[in-house]
Amino acid sequence: MMELCKEILVKVSFDQVLFQKELSKAISWIQSEELDTFRRWCIKNFGKKYPKIIQSAFTKS
Repeated sequence: MMELCKEILVKVSFDQVLFQKELSKAISWIQSEELDTFRRWCIKNFGKKYPKIIQSAFTKS
């Protein structure tokens, strides 16, 4: 499931609103033991572009 979520985020990363929506969905779908790995991947790939969105999304989870 995490790989699918990664693919989706890459595809929607051009749009801030879509990225935020899909990131929230992905966090709810991914199993809790994989969340830290997913969070690190998000920061590595999108941390410069959407740092506040990523921080906010993972703080809410």
